[in-house]
Amino acid sequence: MDHTVRPPARLRALVSWQTSKVSTLGARLTAPRMPLGARADFAVLAALEEYGPLSQAEIGRRLGLDRNDVNGILNRLEGNEQVERQADPADRRRNIVTLTDTGRAHLDDLQQHADAVQDELLAGLDPAERRQLQTLLGKLLSNHQPQSA
Repeated sequence: MDHTVRPPARLRALVSWQTSKVSTLGARLTAPRMPLGARADFAVLAALEEYGPLSQAEIGRRLGLDRNDVNGILNRLEGNEQVERQADPADRRRNIVTLTDTGRAHLDDLQQHADAVQDELLAGLDPAERRQLQTLLGKLLSNHQPQSA
């Protein structure tokens, strides 16, 4: 008799079930290296690095974050001199957020942690399989409307 505890084959055959389990595993592996606040920092800093200065509202839209959450993240990042906020000259009611050199260094540090987690998560795949998985997941995601984070 097989004493291995396994979910039913019908569940294991569902891609949605498999991706949910991989997502949970990824979150468990990420938590010790990048607490929730660090993951939010990573997302905001990465957006600023890629897209340049953005309004707080645009950061929220691009990342699927609530305006109040963005404000809290930016308060922390600004307090650590990782971003700067300045009034938008075109609309003084808006703040424009810019990545600082300190923020770029913090992003690079967080990237190292994220890369280590990815390596651990994908340890069973060779480099070609990793690229293939990433390509296929990207294709699936691009075929559906973006969801809030």
